[in-house]
Amino acid sequence: MEANRSFRRCLIGGTFDRFHAGHQLLIQTALRQADFIEVHVTNDEMAQSKDHWIQPLDDRMDALLSWLGDAALHRYEVHVLNDVHGPAPSHRTADSIVATIETIPRCHQINERRYENGLPPLSILEAPHLNDELGGILSSSRIRRGLIDQDGHPWIPPSYEGKILRMPEVLDDEFKTPMGELFEGPEDAPEVALSAMLEALPQNHGALIAVGDVTVKGLMDMGILPDVAFIDGQTKREALDVSLQVQSEQFALSRSLVNPPSQLTPALLDSVRWSLEQDEPVLIEVDGEEDLAPMFVLAAAPLGTIVVYGQPRQGVVMRILDLEAKHRARNLLVHFEAEG
Repeated sequence: MEANRSFRRCLIGGTFDRFHAGHQLLIQTALRQADFIEVHVTNDEMAQSKDHWIQPLDDRMDALLSWLGDAALHRYEVHVLNDVHGPAPSHRTADSIVATIETIPRCHQINERRYENGLPPLSILEAPHLNDELGGILSSSRIRRGLIDQDGHPWIPPSYEGKILRMPEVLDDEFKTPMGELFEGPEDAPEVALSAMLEALPQNHGALIAVGDVTVKGLMDMGILPDVAFIDGQTKREALDVSLQVQSEQFALSRSLVNPPSQLTPALLDSVRWSLEQDEPVLIEVDGEEDLAPMFVLAAAPLGTIVVYGQPRQGVVMRILDLEAKHRARNLLVHFEAEG
């Protein structure tokens, strides 16, 4: 045993979804006090019973092992956890277990079972929480909800809150690149691209958010009512014929706001956040333009959300919201000019 470490073998259990800085602190707490650590990662069945948006075991394992390879060198083993307590109640060489304040009661349960098995109790090493920049505890659930990244930073810079954001011309070409998968189809028959998009939808997905009058009406004509829809009564900056307008009465909830072209306003961000909290279909009617609304949607919505919008003269773009999409949205937003 190293002189500066009090324990020989420390046990760690967890789901380790979207491996983040809080997970790192948990493991570092054990590494500082034990010569060797065993990390036990919950299997898919247990993880999916908590939240079906949790990553598959292989992905969680890959992220964990990638970090451990640099941080722990040869002082670790990784195993799959197949029940709540794992091997801890009967582990004969472990002498400690690491936990957060929420999981300490489970550690006491483990020690009760160890007593029944004639084994000494495990010393419980409490790891502190990390707070994210929004004031909450950095956690996988807050990452899945789309609030923060894996280091606890919000997706919309705090300095942008309450500001009007103007898109600089330098980003024009960037926005011509689809922010997701492009489904091609003729402009006068949007159902072609939309049908291909709907066939590609994963079986399990989050809310369907559609941006643009043609896209929204096309989905509705096909019997699909988006969970959230953004329209501005225009296509290519020209007013739509009455026959092509969205029937707003089909939506249970609606909001109207002003959002000038090439801008992102506080009213738009507020409406995006409000719409994501609703349990009924929402229509957001924009006086001005809704073209940039996907930026706020990608930044604010939970992982797994489906974002659909029209790509001029090409078809329809679908993005299944993941961390990569959120990073791209934030990287673009930081180039906007903030006013107010």
